[in-house]
Amino acid sequence: MTRLQYLALGYFVALMIAASINYIPGLTDADGLAFGIFALDPYDDALHVASALWALAAGLISHKASRTFMILFGAAYLADGVFGIFTGYGFLDMGIFTHASLGLDFSLGRFLANLPHLGLGGLALVAGLRARTA
Repeated sequence: MTRLQYLALGYFVALMIAASINYIPGLTDADGLAFGIFALDPYDDALHVASALWALAAGLISHKASRTFMILFGAAYLADGVFGIFTGYGFLDMGIFTHASLGLDFSLGRFLANLPHLGLGGLALVAGLRARTA
């Protein structure tokens, strides 16, 4: 197994944790906000599980599959985080289609709410683009 395959397996674990946040007592507040910052709904959970299963399959299949996952997943999640900064909603969970834009906001809260997608997406994209082709 290559490092990129292990990274894909790490993404599987991270995404499954993200999908389970709403179901672990104490991680959401009275308003349903995870860590008091952002709300996760069943669409988000489904997106995280689907992404996790894609990461698991890629990591187990090959270096090339892991590289493809990292590039595509990374670009999609990074773009989703950028959309979140600009509109308050992402496109992966269809939020930009079901809610009116909240407008551009560079507040700490908006940044923290989008940080998981910015961070995971950015790291995956860089890792995938820097990885050697097999």
